[in-house]
Amino acid sequence: MSTVRLFYALWPSPSLAASLAQWAQVARPVCGGRVMRTETLHLTLAFLGPVDVQLADTLAAATPEHRLPQGQLALDHFGVFKRQRILWAGPRDTPAALQAAHDDLWQWLADYGLAAPPQPFRPHVTLLRNIEHAPPTDGLALAEAAEPLLWRYDRMVLVASESLTGGSRYRIVAQSRPLEP
Repeated sequence: MSTVRLFYALWPSPSLAASLAQWAQVARPVCGGRVMRTETLHLTLAFLGPVDVQLADTLAAATPEHRLPQGQLALDHFGVFKRQRILWAGPRDTPAALQAAHDDLWQWLADYGLAAPPQPFRPHVTLLRNIEHAPPTDGLALAEAAEPLLWRYDRMVLVASESLTGGSRYRIVAQSRPLEP
């Protein structure tokens, strides 16, 4: 059985991605680690993992019809996933509309036999991997030095992830269409 590793995500505009990449550059001297490539920055809505190729094709065909209500979130907080050694940026509190979009996406995916993970949704953008040490007070000093970034979104993307030496390559295979205003 052939599989494809998939996830659904919000994909930043080029200017937002550039601002996030700058945050990563500022954080690296404090934390160490590997800066994520600008073109890979994203906010995962649903990680599906390895999916059968036929199901992947079905999801790619259905994704344009699964509409994501437009919304916005403020990236105003830095955090660390200690076990994974990741420094991330995200909202201090998950906006209700983003949580609803996440929950709705998993309800839709249940029709395809996919189940939501047991852990709560923690929206974030990974900035650094393999950090050597956490920033003081779990990112508070970094957050105080950075102006919050506003992320306006109106669609999601389905992404295939291919493991390569030194990282992953992401390929957008489908995207939802925005809701009509």
